Amino acid sequence: MASYRSATVYCSSSNEIDDVYTDAASRLGELFAQHHVQLVNGGGSVGLMGVMARAVHTHGGRVVGVIPHALKSIEGVAYLASDELILTDTMRERKRIMYERSDGYVAMAGGYGTLEEFLEVLTLRKLGYHDKPIVLLNTDGFYDDLLVFFDIMTDAGFSREPASKYFEVVTQPEEVLPTLGLGE
Repeated sequence: MASYRSATVYCSSSNEIDDVYTDAASRLGELFAQHHVQLVNGGGSVGLMGVMARAVHTHGGRVVGVIPHALKSIEGVAYLASDELILTDTMRERKRIMYERSDGYVAMAGGYGTLEEFLEVLTLRKLGYHDKPIVLLNTDGFYDDLLVFFDIMTDAGFSREPASKYFEVVTQPEEVLPTLGLGE
């Protein structure tokens, strides 16, 4: 069995999104498998989580899903084909396990949960709790306004350093693993 490094990917659980995002998730899943990077995600079979997990498996990779019991109990939500499906009692426990099981973090397009998870690992890095790489995959300019807002926060004195000191922004799935330092 190949030796795996791991990266957590935070992304949408919505199926109501444009193909540009699902195409990016599928391509990133393919790249994870090709480069023997284990996907750690929220354990979902829906949205970009499911698209990426299925792509990882289609190309021979490994998926670790971490999902609370309450979400797993909703039919069709959990990605039961995960190589390892870890059940948690709370969302906090889920996030902790995803945080601990990874060599780096990726945020793709997503909603409130994705943004919250990205901001948490960004904040933890800023505070010195980890020095793992963080990549924001800005597909089709999805995060352009957030990046402008981060500059506004810095310019207004709410952050001493620019947010970009703590993460890298890329626009293509092919840039993610080299930026994380996990590409071959």
